[in-house]
Order: sequence, then C-alpha cells, then structure tokens
Amino acid sequence: MQTRFSPAQLDQPHIQEADRILRACVHCGFCLATCPTYILQGDENDSPRGRIYLIKHMLESAAPPSAATIRHTDRCLSCLACETTCPSGVAFGRLVDHARLTIEESGARSGAERLFRAFLAALLPHPRRLRLALGVARLIRPFTRPFSRWLPQRLGNLLDLTPPPDTRSQAVPPGVHPAQGVKKGRVILAPGCVQQAMAPHVDAAAIRLLTRLGIEVVVPEGGGCCGALDHHLGREAPALAAARNTVAAWNHIMESSGENGGVDAVVSTVSGCGAHMRNYGSLLAGDPEHSEAAARVSEKLRDISQFLAERELGEAEAPLPLVVAYHHACTLQHGVKTGDAPVALLKEAGFDVREPGESHLCCGSAGVYNMLQPELAGELGARKAENLARLEAQVVAAGNLGCMVQISAHVSGPVVHTIELLDWATGGPVPSPLEGLVAGLLSSEK
Repeated sequence: MQTRFSPAQLDQPHIQEADRILRACVHCGFCLATCPTYILQGDENDSPRGRIYLIKHMLESAAPPSAATIRHTDRCLSCLACETTCPSGVAFGRLVDHARLTIEESGARSGAERLFRAFLAALLPHPRRLRLALGVARLIRPFTRPFSRWLPQRLGNLLDLTPPPDTRSQAVPPGVHPAQGVKKGRVILAPGCVQQAMAPHVDAAAIRLLTRLGIEVVVPEGGGCCGALDHHLGREAPALAAARNTVAAWNHIMESSGENGGVDAVVSTVSGCGAHMRNYGSLLAGDPEHSEAAARVSEKLRDISQFLAERELGEAEAPLPLVVAYHHACTLQHGVKTGDAPVALLKEAGFDVREPGESHLCCGSAGVYNMLQPELAGELGARKAENLARLEAQVVAAGNLGCMVQISAHVSGPVVHTIELLDWATGGPVPSPLEGLVAGLLSSEK
C-alpha cells in the first residue's frame, strides 16, 4: 500500500511504525473471512482492510478523527485473527494501537464516552476497588432485574457480567511458595489484577499444581497491573507506567542471586495479560532505562499451558472422564500462540476434549470490549455459545478469565479455567463450579 506521510511526520516514531505496517498491506482481503465484526456486520469498514484505509487517512491528514473512523476503530476487538490469516504479515494490532492512541489524544469522543472509559480505567486494574464494586453489583442486581429493560445498556451489561460469589476464593498472598519434593525449577506467577478480584482460585490452582510438580512459585509484591487494560483503552502514559513498574518488580527477582535466585519463566494464567506482556520488549524498546529488562521479561513469558507442555504432568488422571468443550481464547491462539498445548494437556490428563466450530472467532470478551460494545459482544457471545452447545459437553474450559466471564453469561453449564481441571486431575480439589455435577455423577454410579 502506498502512503503519503510528510518528512516531518516520518520523524515521529509512531508514524514510522504505522508507515511500515501500512506498506505491508497488499489489499488481498484474506482477513475479511476471519474478522468477527465483518462477519457480523458485512461492512467493509468493519473489516481490517476497511479500518486500514480509515486509519491511514486519519494519520496522513493529521486531522481530527471522523465519527466513522472512531466508530469502526472502536468496533475492532483486537482479536488478531486477521494477523494469523494475513499472508503479508501486516501487524494490524499495532496499527489499531496507534489509532486508539490518536483518537484518545484528540478528545474527539463524547463526554459520556470519555467518562465511562475513565471509570473502567479507574476500577478494573485495582483489585480492592473491583472487589468492592462486585460486592455492590451482587447486592443490587436482584433488585434491578424487574427494571432491566429501562436500564442503560452498558449498566445492565455490567450487572449481567458480574459473576456469583465463590466462598472458596481467597486472594493468593505474595511471597515464595516452595516446591514439593525435589525442586525442579522456579517461576514468577504473574497475578492478573482483575483475576485477583474475580477468580483468585485460578492462581491458587496454578500454585498447587506447579509446586506439586516441583516448581517453586514466586508471587511478586509491588508489580501492580500489567497495563493491558489502559493499553486497550488508548491510554498510553498509564499503560507504559504500569509496564515499567511491572518490569522493574520482576527484574529484581530475575536478577537475584544465590540458592533461590533466578527464574525459569514468568508464568501467566490470564492470556489477555500474557499476550500484552509478551510485547513489553517492543513497547519499551525506546526506553533506555527499561528496554533490556523488558526484553528479558518478554523472552521469559509463558502461558501456563506452554510451561506445562514443556514438562511432565506426572501421574495425571481425571477423577471422572468428563466431556470438556475447549474454548480457544484469541490471546492464546493469535497472541501468545500456544497452539494445541492446552488441548493436549487436557487429553493427557484423561478428559474427553472437544473443540467447537468457528474456534477462530472471538467470544466477544476482548478485554473491555464487552463493556464498551455490549451489542456486538452479545452477538458474538451467543454465537460462541451455540457452537459450544453442539458439542454436548459437560463443562467448558478456557485459558482466559475474560472469556470465562463472557461465555458464562451465555451458557447454562459450568465454565472453568484449564488449570483448574489439570490441578484436579493431579490431586487437587474439585473445581467449585463442578461440585454439583461431580456429586451427581458419583451418586449415579453407586
């Protein structure tokens, strides 16, 4: 694709990167077949190719973004399915990042939209605030249901996405969790800020499994949010500040020396966070103070399924051979690129794993997308639920909290994290959402 940036514009690093990305596009249109919003809307402007033209015009003209550019850019899920499909290697995700930053800095969105986005940024990356908000939502939700049709769509959607309380969920304390038996490795466990508030049992299951396999687990203090949420909202300054803070905290552990020093990997159980942290090296490449450490973190980053696939699960045997529908999170498929590792692990553990049709299509979670675009997210969630229902599975497994929350709002059966099933299969407790199902199956066998 030909571009027409001025020499002055090309002096700016973000325009230089955008120019390289735009020039890689050959207009082939392969991306249209895998773009969820194009499949739903049938509008070229809601496809990667259409958005490329809109973003190109916005960046070249340096004019305030048009309402159409904002609307169609905001509708992008950043699922990265187009990048997996693209034969030319167009880094569309990075181009959308530049577009979101430009739109955010322009102040062109309405006051109500800016206020809602600021509310999400002030709430979601802070576990204590989020726990309080979840408690309030659970209290008022029963009283708002009779009036749901009159509630603002976004407020009603936030209430619908609120998960029920799990009395067994307790935040995982920071510190060192020693390996059981012979120590075979040491990892940093990256705690997702939203997951700490909504599903801390996931990291608890990860720690049980890893320590059972002889891996010492370090849950760091002072890391804070990884910056993914601010990044997706186009808030560059706080996103980069969060990345620097995380890199500094983890690099201190990675550089420690002595008997307990060094780490084999930085392990993530939240693929949305993992996909973002995987890009720390490029995001902070121009930061002389943090670039080297950021690259080190990116190199060490592993989704927990990747880390486990490189090791032996030991004596793993599903207590019950449940039929599991595995949902491929976009951030695992197209971001972290785990391949078949999660499915292979579940099969190795003795589960009957089935994969749905259209597994390449996003479920509609996409970070904060289901809060910002509830109508499109709802359509995608319903479509994903239909594909999962065809499998006639007893439980849905996924490797990302956002997907779990989104899918739970559209299916009637239990949804659990992959690591919960693997923990159970290697001696851990029954995942809380499965307790009723397991009890029923065991009683029927008697």
